[in-house]
This record gives sequence, structure tokens and C-alpha cells, in this order.
Amino acid sequence: MDKNKTSVFSNGLLWFGAGISIAEILTGMLLAPLGFIKGFAAIIIGHLIGGTVMFLAGLIGGRTGMSAMETVRISFGQKGALLFAGLNVIQLIGWTAVMVASAALAANTIVVIGTSVWSVILGLLIALWILLGLKKLGQINIVVIAALFILTIILSVVVFQGNTPQAAGDISFGGGVELAVAMPLSWLPIISDYTRTAENPGRATAVSCTTYFIASSWMFLIGMGAALLTGQDDIAAIMLGAGMGIAGILVVLLSTVTTTFLDAFSAGVSGRSIFPQVSEKILALVATVLGVLLAVFAAADQFQDFLYLIGSVFAPMTAILISDYFVLHRDHSSESVNGINMILWVIGFILYRILLNVDTPLGITFPVIVIIMAASTVIHKVLKK
Repeated sequence: MDKNKTSVFSNGLLWFGAGISIAEILTGMLLAPLGFIKGFAAIIIGHLIGGTVMFLAGLIGGRTGMSAMETVRISFGQKGALLFAGLNVIQLIGWTAVMVASAALAANTIVVIGTSVWSVILGLLIALWILLGLKKLGQINIVVIAALFILTIILSVVVFQGNTPQAAGDISFGGGVELAVAMPLSWLPIISDYTRTAENPGRATAVSCTTYFIASSWMFLIGMGAALLTGQDDIAAIMLGAGMGIAGILVVLLSTVTTTFLDAFSAGVSGRSIFPQVSEKILALVATVLGVLLAVFAAADQFQDFLYLIGSVFAPMTAILISDYFVLHRDHSSESVNGINMILWVIGFILYRILLNVDTPLGITFPVIVIIMAASTVIHKVLKK
């Protein structure tokens, strides 16, 4: 095995850790008004849709050996891909801020030392993960994920020994599906950053998406169950009330680091498309610092709107990329900008924003991806003739 390649096992561990996060739990809580049966169905359907697209995006990177933003050149050309690289860096710094702020707030509920202090602690841990690198993390992740697995089982027991089911709020089934889709969808612009180094790209991508599917769905269920069975929307307060002091802190810290590390590291990978003279690790560390500063000084609300914004940018982009690579078998990477695909992306972005006001049984992302893939395939074939 090439020493620079990653194993199927290490890829699986990496993405299992990505799925175990406070963000997933908080999003799961939003599905509680559906009730357990409908909420569970929305979680599974949403993760199947998002996971399938995530797999296809990761497979392109695995087969070509290119990072996520490098694969975008296939559809949008050299300069066209720079637009998405820039947008990706911005959203990844935003994700880093959201994750750090959410975790710091939860940690401070359990042990009060100030959210700013917790944010800095989390930033330092994420920076340590970045400095260690993917190869060294393979061994450390075995211990970390094993600890997270045990702690999450404890958390599951705590949550599901609640009282009478109850939940306030209002959300449609399609809205619940869309929130479940949004989480795997948020990884579309970065999954190839990790499958590109896989020894066996097909298996590594499949295992990565499967382990993420299991872990993320599990976290959604914990969040939804917490809101239903305890009547609370604060997972940290639930852990504190159950006496999960140290264990609760470990869940918050470890889950945030294993997830947010991917955001920060990929911000460095995407950033290198814009600043090729700077190393990925340096750019990733800069992204971490910026994310922590935003977490400390900016308001970290509007979480749901942030997820939808990511979807509106990267769902149509990925739909066009999948169409070009798997259906049309075309490569526009030698071009400066592919105008047709840029126009299709703008249409997809607008369509996504319009459909935010429309309730469909399968959410927004799935219809947008199907429509844009179909439009891309038909238009390019017509133009070729």
C-alpha cells in the first residue's frame, strides 16, 4: 500500500466521527413536531437522498485523485471552479464558527468557564488535529471514535428514558426531509478531499457514506428523541440533568473536533486553489482561527437558514458535475469558464430559493438535483447535435 494512501477502515472512522456531532443533534430536535414515526421516516429518507449524492460526489474525487474543488473544473472550467472554491472556503469557515459556537454554548452549560474560553479550547484541539494530519489521525481516531461510541450510547440511554412525548413547533414532512438532506449535502463540497487519497476509492467512498449515514441518523434520532421525550431543546441541559458532567463534556468536545476538523482542513484544501503558494495546513489553521473569532464575536443563530443557503449553492453545482461525469462523460477542465454550466447553475440556485416556499414530500434538494441533471443532459446533447 502507498504510504500516502488511506485505508477503507480509516476513511470509515473519519466519516463516522463526522456524523457524531452537536449540529446533527440540534437539527434532529427541529424534527420533533413530526412525532417519532414520521420524524424517523424523514430522517432516513433525507439521509438516503443526501447520502446518495454525497457518494457520487466522493466517487468522482476518488477515481480522479482530485480534491473536491478540483473536480468542479470538470464542469465549470479553471476560473469557474475558483468561484466555487471561494464560496466553499466561506461556507466552511461559517461551518467552523457554527460548530464551535454551538459546542462552546453546550459545554458552558455543563461546566461554566465562559463560551469564549470553550471556543478557544475547541479551536486549539481542531488545530492539533490539523497539525497531526490524516495519516497520523488514523491511529488516534480509533481511540477517539471508540470513546465517542461508548459515550453516545450512554447519551442515547439518557435521552430515551424520558417522560411523556411532547414537542412544540410546526414543520412539514417535506421540511423534515429537507433538514435531514441538508447535513450530508453540506459535505458535498469536501468529501473528495478525503476520498482522493483512498487506496480503494470505490469501497472507501461507500464505507465513508455508510458510516456517516449511520452516525448522522443516530444523532438526529437522539436530538428528536430528546425534544420529544423530555420536552427540552437543550441537549447540554439534558446531559447535565442526567449527571453526565465529565462524560457530557467529552461528547461535546470530541464530537465537535472530529467533525469540525474536516471543515477547517477542507477550507485549507479549497483555499489552495486560490492561493497555491500557501500550504493546505497553514490555510486550514487560518480558517480555524477565523472560525473561532466568528464564534466568539458573531451571533451563531439562523442555523436552519445557513443549511438552506449551502443547499442552494452546492446542490445544483453537484447535479451538473454528476451529469457531466457519469452521464455525458465530458470534461471542461481545459476551458477557462463553461458558460452553459454557469447559466444552469444560476437557474438551479434560483429554483432552489423559489422552492423554499413550496412544500414537497421529498423536500427541495431532490427535485432541484433531478431537474438540473435532466436539463444539463438534454441541453448539452442538443447543443452537441
